[in-house]
Amino acid sequence: MVQKNQIQAIREKLDSHLGERVKVRASEGRRRVFEREGVLEKTYPSIFVIRFDDEESLCVSWSYVDVLTDSVELEFAAGDR
Repeated sequence: MVQKNQIQAIREKLDSHLGERVKVRASEGRRRVFEREGVLEKTYPSIFVIRFDDEESLCVSWSYVDVLTDSVELEFAAGDR
């Protein structure tokens, strides 16, 4: 079972990077990988939102559990993971 303090630690770390550029690498299943750069826009109790830099101004949200289970990898401009 995932411990709440691990999820809270991930959320606090993301809160400290709000508004910063981030590179996202996410598994889409069947060997497909989603890779883009954007800005960490907002954090909520269960999810966080990243706005990507393409023409559509695409926003995507993921849960903190996705980060915990390595389904989503985040790399900030400062090299912090």
